Amino acid sequence: MHKLTIPMVAVAVSVAAVAAWSQTPAPPRFQATPYFTTPLEADAGRIVKLQSVVLPPGAANEFHRHNGDQWAAIQEGEVTFTIKGQEPRVLKVGDSVYIPRGTIHRNQNLTDKPARSIELVIIDKDKPQSEVTN
Repeated sequence: MHKLTIPMVAVAVSVAAVAAWSQTPAPPRFQATPYFTTPLEADAGRIVKLQSVVLPPGAANEFHRHNGDQWAAIQEGEVTFTIKGQEPRVLKVGDSVYIPRGTIHRNQNLTDKPARSIELVIIDKDKPQSEVTN
């Protein structure tokens, strides 16, 4: 009887740990709402996209780059913007940033309030908008 007690306890603890880990909520994600996507008039190989992005409290993306230029303006809250290898900058309502093609960067909402920005990108057609980098 005692020989079975230790393995049974170990199995029960393992099952409980797996159940707890599987119930851990995923980190909050960005919520993008596109206003429009249209071909760039003078260059049919690229598209223009305008979107609103909501960053819930604690939301962040990984370092990434875009296959085109990006402009962003903060409309609500604060966004911590970091270009890889540089000090983070806190962008507040009314602040804007231009991110040239290929710039490795990330955005984070390190506050307890949502943040919202409007973003415009001019990117290559038929390619992913962004690429995660390390």
